[in-house]
Amino acid sequence: MDIAAARQQMIDQQVRTWDVLDLRVLDALATVPRERFVPEAYRALAFADTGVPLPEGQHMLPPKLDGRILQACGIERGVRLLEIGSGSGFLAACCAAMGARVETIELRPTLARLAADNLHAAGCAGVSVTTADAMQFSPRLPYDVVILGASLPIYDARFEGWLAPGGRLFAVVGASAPMTALRVTRVGVDEFARDRLFETEIDPLQNALQSPAFVF
Repeated sequence: MDIAAARQQMIDQQVRTWDVLDLRVLDALATVPRERFVPEAYRALAFADTGVPLPEGQHMLPPKLDGRILQACGIERGVRLLEIGSGSGFLAACCAAMGARVETIELRPTLARLAADNLHAAGCAGVSVTTADAMQFSPRLPYDVVILGASLPIYDARFEGWLAPGGRLFAVVGASAPMTALRVTRVGVDEFARDRLFETEIDPLQNALQSPAFVF
């Protein structure tokens, strides 16, 4: 495989065509070696328009979705960023490449170790990986950006409460396809602006709140 050509084709034919035009985002996707974050058995799919399988039934996000998330969050140099769901570590690496100070938490120890190992091997600085359940997590300080890398069956306002003034939350909400990608911006102490961005489908967040069961 011609890695450089495959990466550029990914950017031109997948990411750009899904309206990701922010040059800083495109530069991060061109710079971070995605192939190093893909399990060896699926290395041929590193630049494919698909969710690459990870251990424990999880998946890497497709490249175009990574691009849309990075663009939606408006990541600037020096921001404090929390990612929920480390996966293989690729999205955290892209956030760091854009200048964010990244904390990523992962419920599954196997994936937390995988992400940490991948980030170290790729030489990505400025990222800390913690094994933790997002539903039990309590931030010490507010974040400028919070990215939920797994879907919520129903919207959970706890995550927007972790934002600093002007902070942005990316979340995907829905119990089945199509799910709705949202950007939530903290515009006041108790005021939030919510934008519906696009439809997608990603793995669910384990232990997330569920819709109440209907009982006759």
